[in-house]
Amino acid sequence: MKNFERYAFPIFFVVMAILPTLLDPRWQAVAITFLIFSVVALSQDIILGKAGMFNMGQALFFGMGAYITAILNSHYGWPILATIPLAVLLPALFGIVLAAPIVHLRGDYLLVVTIGFNIVFVQVLQNNLGGVTGGPNGIFGLDPLSFFGTQLTSQLAVYYFAFIVLLFTLWVMSNLQKSKAGRALHYLREDHLAAESIGINTRVYKIFAFGLGAGIAGLAGTVFATQYAAVSPEAFEFIVSVLFFSIVLVGGSSIPGVLLGVFVMFVLPEIFREFATWRYFVFGFAMILAMILRPRGIWPATFGKIPKFLIKETRHGA
Repeated sequence: MKNFERYAFPIFFVVMAILPTLLDPRWQAVAITFLIFSVVALSQDIILGKAGMFNMGQALFFGMGAYITAILNSHYGWPILATIPLAVLLPALFGIVLAAPIVHLRGDYLLVVTIGFNIVFVQVLQNNLGGVTGGPNGIFGLDPLSFFGTQLTSQLAVYYFAFIVLLFTLWVMSNLQKSKAGRALHYLREDHLAAESIGINTRVYKIFAFGLGAGIAGLAGTVFATQYAAVSPEAFEFIVSVLFFSIVLVGGSSIPGVLLGVFVMFVLPEIFREFATWRYFVFGFAMILAMILRPRGIWPATFGKIPKFLIKETRHGA
């Protein structure tokens, strides 16, 4: 499997680099959305897949990044690229502040709380907080990308912007998996009590996962706002968080699995769009079948577990 991944990733990068030149405008737009959703799904994987926390509010951080970019560009004239630092930092800080009082919650309790935050966020947008969110209609007419004063108005430029963001996210994920923090998150997911017994500060790493996942989702929000030159509340509703949650579960907590999950959950329905509502009927059964046959996901992550003797001793002592 590792040898396959070693060759699969370079092939994936080459294919994605030349793909937009072979597509018509409609499929270029689908490809851009695939890249954006992949980034958000990877950010969700940090919280759900790596740390094992049931977060159903990832669209909140995604929307924060998009709206920060839209507000700074439309109301204050900031170039799109100049908004990126705040579109990353503010969602990351909000994720830390949000997570601090709730990370002690487990399972469905954390799930319900994050759903509530997502709903509150959408209501704030719809009520035009501070007169800057545009209410139910959102914000329209964002400027195109510009680089050293040159405007990049083509859809192809947006695609490569999204592609660069995905490459950066993959670099972060790859380094996270090899790092001390990545191992700590995995141990936390496997056995919370055993992780604490070997000296892992579970509260700190849970908050870290929320902050990092929120920051990456905010970055994806900037690309989303750039693609459509607009943002609106319905793009970040609770059902969007459900989509990202499902992508990680169906794909499995691995980079190839998440990318496959985005393809299955988003691109495949677009391929069968001509079948109208029947595509969702068939797609729903396909998703159920996938989870029955592959309960750990299409491409589950492989990572060393906590030594069994530590787990046994911890549980015996408890």
